[in-house]
Amino acid sequence: MTDTIAAIATPPALGAIAIIKLSGDQSLKILQTLTHRQHFPPRRAILVDCFEPSGDLLDQALALYFQAPHSYTGEDVAEIQCHGGLLVARLILEACLKAGARLATSGEFSKRAFFNGRMDLSQIQALQQLIESQNASMAKAMAKQLKGGLKNFVHSIRTALLELIATAEVLIDYAEEDLPENLPETLRAKMRPTLKKLQHTLEVSKAKQAQLEGYTLSIVGKPNVGKSSLLNALLLQERAIVSPLAGTTRDTIEEVVYLNGSCVRLVDTAGIREGADFVESLGIARSKARMQESQIILALFDLSQEMDAQDRHILDLLNAQQDKTILVVFNKNDCVPKLDTNALLAKLPFLKAPPLVLSAKESPCLPLIQEALAPFMQTDLPDVILPTLSQQEALEATIAHLQSAQKPLKSLELELFAYHIKDALESLAKLTSPYNTEEMLGVMFSQFCLGK
Repeated sequence: MTDTIAAIATPPALGAIAIIKLSGDQSLKILQTLTHRQHFPPRRAILVDCFEPSGDLLDQALALYFQAPHSYTGEDVAEIQCHGGLLVARLILEACLKAGARLATSGEFSKRAFFNGRMDLSQIQALQQLIESQNASMAKAMAKQLKGGLKNFVHSIRTALLELIATAEVLIDYAEEDLPENLPETLRAKMRPTLKKLQHTLEVSKAKQAQLEGYTLSIVGKPNVGKSSLLNALLLQERAIVSPLAGTTRDTIEEVVYLNGSCVRLVDTAGIREGADFVESLGIARSKARMQESQIILALFDLSQEMDAQDRHILDLLNAQQDKTILVVFNKNDCVPKLDTNALLAKLPFLKAPPLVLSAKESPCLPLIQEALAPFMQTDLPDVILPTLSQQEALEATIAHLQSAQKPLKSLELELFAYHIKDALESLAKLTSPYNTEEMLGVMFSQFCLGK
């Protein structure tokens, strides 16, 4: 990592500013070349002109220089904050490359921060999850872990396990008759709080997985029940075509809305009915698949019509999805009611949320649905949570080794006990320390944004 890298750290779109980052020994020299300015006090924003190698002016920008090791990567770092747009930042980046920098690969800045000891693996993964956060609570939890929350948690567990090994190592050379009779229970008692803490963290992390990844909400019902009208009401815009003709929505329509602190993907499904034509049937099949993938289902029923075979088919589908959050919505309350709502609800005895009665065209749908779903979209997350599968697998392996360590205690095989504890420490280290191979690190960092 002796060369100097450069990349645009902001999305390629129109905006007020764009940021070009450099990291490496030549960062300051390249910044001086681009700006025709020699003096850059560290950590101070300077208004500069940026020039092409030919001398043509590219832009007026802010430049910052961070002297190693007091930077994100631990190397000399320079940032150029130019005017946003599709072209200006690219021209400045090209000038950096002509001045001696190399185009950075995805995640290479963070990779350098990792290898230079500025961040450990838990902080790197927290950073990635912070960038990809789908809800406010997830962002806050990852911000805490970026500051070292998970790192401190692992340190406390590691300290407890090292104390167990130290105890075992001291007693290994003792004859069996000289060992305390209550030694197995003493060691188990010391291990119990640590094991309980690890198991709780793993259980919470798995239970909160949907919240970590964001929610998908499917709007289902028979044709003409008002699904597209409800989608439009939730989005506050005419996104879906509304028509009295059955089969107007022939495929799923997906949009994102911010609901109860989370980014929720709304899916307007095709009206589910029997006897549809071939193309509509494909849309219905896709709708059923998206419903199975969703964590939340809004099931719409038409108050102005009596229950029919299509409604009963929807009820059968809902009964097969009892593990999900299902909110029944009785639509068209501005019409003369004909639907026996009590008879319909009796076929869904597992519902945890009371039904809503509204008109998708006239009611304030967004606040009503947001309030109804609030109890089922928990926003609080613990300070320590494992959002990635690799982290959860590392913790599972740690727990398994600790459970295996308890078996040799019955026969006072302290060498084997210490062996399993050491295995637990190695598994735990995967949360904060590097993996054994460069290849695995490369795969992880390749998932990062360019310029990060």
